[in-house]
Amino acid sequence: MTGFAAAITGIGLVTPAGVGVKESWDRVVDGLPTAAHHDDLAGLPVTMACRVPGFDPAGQGLRAAWQWDRYSQFALVAAREALAHAGLTAGEWADSSRVAVILGSGAGGTATLEEQHRVLIEEGPSEVSPMTLPMGLLNMAAGQVAIDIGANGPCMAPCTACAAGASAIGLGRELLRSGLADIVVAGGAEAPITPLYLSSFARMRALSRRLDDPQSASRPFDTGRDGFVLGEGAGVVVLESEEHARARGVQPVAKVIGYGASADAHHVTSPHPEGKGAELAVRAALADAGLTGRDIGYVNAHGTSTPLNDVIEAGVIRRVAGTDAQVSSTKGVTGHPLGAAGSIEAAFAALTVHHGVVPPSAGTTEIDPRVEVDVVHGAARRRPVEVALSNSFGFGGQNAALLIASA
Repeated sequence: MTGFAAAITGIGLVTPAGVGVKESWDRVVDGLPTAAHHDDLAGLPVTMACRVPGFDPAGQGLRAAWQWDRYSQFALVAAREALAHAGLTAGEWADSSRVAVILGSGAGGTATLEEQHRVLIEEGPSEVSPMTLPMGLLNMAAGQVAIDIGANGPCMAPCTACAAGASAIGLGRELLRSGLADIVVAGGAEAPITPLYLSSFARMRALSRRLDDPQSASRPFDTGRDGFVLGEGAGVVVLESEEHARARGVQPVAKVIGYGASADAHHVTSPHPEGKGAELAVRAALADAGLTGRDIGYVNAHGTSTPLNDVIEAGVIRRVAGTDAQVSSTKGVTGHPLGAAGSIEAAFAALTVHHGVVPPSAGTTEIDPRVEVDVVHGAARRRPVEVALSNSFGFGGQNAALLIASA
């Protein structure tokens, strides 16, 4: 194993499986789906989604929550948990200019923008909130977290659609490797369960129509899969160089040892039929880490539960890693939280190598015969994993792959 390793010293999660790392991880390991119908979605083409349960901004200590869109609220709560997990106190930095924040999103504050557009049309321009843009911008979760923790280093918000959270972690590692930061708070956040997003995805035929049985609607790699279930949430990790973590006396959860990114250069929504761009990203991550595909013990797949994606991704995994690597998609539990998916799933991959537990693909009962890889389903497997791959593929053919190893 060669190259640069970024220590993951803290993790924070806000997901449909729960608020906090323990609650989210326990439900993912147990393979308990979260998809459900929601009354406020009545009248839309699809009325089910995977929502963060019982999220109360005030109860999470966000006293000025009215200033933040829901996606920023998720990011703040996850970032605070990640810092606490890493043993760091916000604002108490030896040099705040060496603390960076990189938080990606695919949609940003879409709930705010949709609501304020309604206000504009129904009530007139004088009633539009002056906070519309500060709440709706794609960079605002990153900005709000930087303000909250007093970080004066680079602050960025990559927008690579469903790869955004993974892109943020990969770019965070690059900041450490280049020497531009000592600590990076990295991840992604999304709150896209809105009328416009649901209706648009439904019109594209991207969403599952298994409305009579939401709990089995998200079923990655299954013969009966018919689309994804929209999710929401945030995943944030604290990254440090191994030397910096050692100097603080901190034992990392895991480490990021490889990152690859690519473009399909093929289509705005459909993946390349042979997985060309996805394979380039995975092989780039392996080259970065100085490993081969046979070193991969587990793949947290992008696995959206769509007919095209799952078969194409399985082909990439088989060509690169063979058939011995264990594969699962945690979207069977969380649904697809778009730009937050990559960082949430990277966190799950880190927890897999840390605990030696491979979570199952919830909702999956019969593997598509074209999926010629070892898909873990039915129950978790307790087995040591040294190296995990986390895949994230976004609209526009934007791909990111992270290799995560035990610490």
